[in-house]
Amino acid sequence: MKLIPKEISVDTFNGESWISLVAFKMERIRPRNLPSVSMISDFYEINIRTYVTKDDKPGVYFLSIEAEKEISCFIAKLLSGLPYTKTSMQFQSNGNSPMYYSINTNKGFQLKANFTIGESIRDKSVLDNWLTERYCLYLEKDQKVFRYETHHKPWDLNVVKISKLKTNYRIGNISLNEKPALTHFSTGVKVVAWSRECLK
Repeated sequence: MKLIPKEISVDTFNGESWISLVAFKMERIRPRNLPSVSMISDFYEINIRTYVTKDDKPGVYFLSIEAEKEISCFIAKLLSGLPYTKTSMQFQSNGNSPMYYSINTNKGFQLKANFTIGESIRDKSVLDNWLTERYCLYLEKDQKVFRYETHHKPWDLNVVKISKLKTNYRIGNISLNEKPALTHFSTGVKVVAWSRECLK
């Protein structure tokens, strides 16, 4: 199963490639010159990403994107071409131990995580920056490769302690069913994205 287009190279850190599961909430997402509408613009999302490069420009490549709302998935996929699918998701604050829960019965994907947010990471490691400071994403659609340029401030990161974790993600020969090598929490950033550029 081909996961990455041959025109894009997998990026590595100290010779190792990385896969990340990123669970978060989108808020006030909107096209340029149009207002955000809460029922469409605000939704929970999980993406499975890997780290790639092309023409010496590092970025991310999404292996899977799941979102909470059917209408948000439809519009996001229509406008961006990214591989959005509808998934049942919820977030519960639960006092000092928030819980993020997602289950996709069609794909057999599942995430259940209880966690505690710790102190701010003041001195980010080289790996922290390598994983988070990427300012484009790549997409393959209709046998063409595209790049979306993005811009945002550097991510504010916190230590996060996961007290309970259950994952079931298998994409090709990739399995995300073990304890993660690294975890972060962030309160988020505002992101601006430009129209996609065809590279092929």
